[in-house]
Amino acid sequence: MKPLKPWLTFADQLLQLQSRGLQVDNPAAALDYLERLGYYRLSGYWYPLRAIDPVASMAQGKAVRLDSFVPGCCFEDVVRLYVFDKKLRLLALDALERIEMAVRVDVAHLLGQRDSRAHENPACLHGNFTKKVIARGADAGKTQHQVWLAKYQSMLYRARKEPFVAHHQQQYGALPIWAAIEVWDFGLLSKLFAGMQYADQQTIAALYGAPSGQAFAQWLRSLNFIRNVSAHHSRLWNINVLELSSVPAGWPAALNRAKPFFYFCLMQLLLRVICPNSSWGQRFKNLLADEFPVVANQTISLLELGAFPGWEGWALWPQP
Repeated sequence: MKPLKPWLTFADQLLQLQSRGLQVDNPAAALDYLERLGYYRLSGYWYPLRAIDPVASMAQGKAVRLDSFVPGCCFEDVVRLYVFDKKLRLLALDALERIEMAVRVDVAHLLGQRDSRAHENPACLHGNFTKKVIARGADAGKTQHQVWLAKYQSMLYRARKEPFVAHHQQQYGALPIWAAIEVWDFGLLSKLFAGMQYADQQTIAALYGAPSGQAFAQWLRSLNFIRNVSAHHSRLWNINVLELSSVPAGWPAALNRAKPFFYFCLMQLLLRVICPNSSWGQRFKNLLADEFPVVANQTISLLELGAFPGWEGWALWPQP
C-alpha cells in the first residue's frame, strides 16, 4: 500500500498546480476557490486537462493521465467547467422534482382506488416484489417489499413531527398512500414502481410515452441515479452512469446511454408531458451552447457529456 499523500496548505496546493503547468492568472481568486471548494473536488474538473501518457496508455489500453497539464490550460478553465456543471446539476434537479411529483401522484391515484394503504398491502403489488425472498446479502431472507417497508417506516419516523404525519398517525394509525407519497424520496418511489403489477406499470408508462412498464421502471432507476449525483453536489457532466436504461426505438443511434446527456433527453421527453409549456428544454440548450467552457487546446468537449453533433436540431428539443 502506498502512503497517503501529505497535507498541504492552500498556498502550497496552488504552487503544486502551477509547478505542474496549470496557468494561474489570478492567484488570489484561485486560492479563494481552493479554500471554498477544496482541492479534491476541483481535481475532478482539472483531470481532463492533464496530459496523457502515451506509453502507459498504449500498455494499459486506456488513457493514463500524467500529473502535468496540457500546455495552455488555465485555472479559470477549471472554474468555468465547475460552474457549468453546477448549473447542469441544478437543471437536472429542476426537472427531476417535477417528474418525481407527477409520478408520485400517478402511483398514488392508481393504487389508492384499490386500497388506501396499497403501498403496505402485498395483494396490490407484484408477487415477485412481495413474496420472492432475497437469497443473499444484508437483506437475505426478506422480500423486496419488506425491505421497502423498512425504509418507508424510517422515512415516516423522520417526518413524524410533520403535522400531516402526526395527524394521520394519531387519528388513523397509518397514512393513506396519497399522503404517504409526501415522505417518499425518488429512490423509494422508483422501487415501489418496480414492484407494481405489470398492468399497473403499463398504465402509468403509457402516460409518458414509455414503450413498457418495465422500461419506465428502469428510466426511474436511472433518473434516481442522476438525482443522487446532483443532490450530493458530485460531478455530473462527464460521469459514467451506472444505472443504464435502453434507448427508445427511433431515437438517434448516436445516443450513448452510459452518459448523462441521454438522461437529460429522457427528462425532456417526460417534461413535455408533465408541463408542455416549460422553458426547461430551451434553458438546457442555452446552457450547453453558451456556458460550456471553450478551452484553446480543445482538451474537453460536449462529447464527454454524451451530446452528439447536431443534437440541437432533433425535434425532441425546442426549435427556433
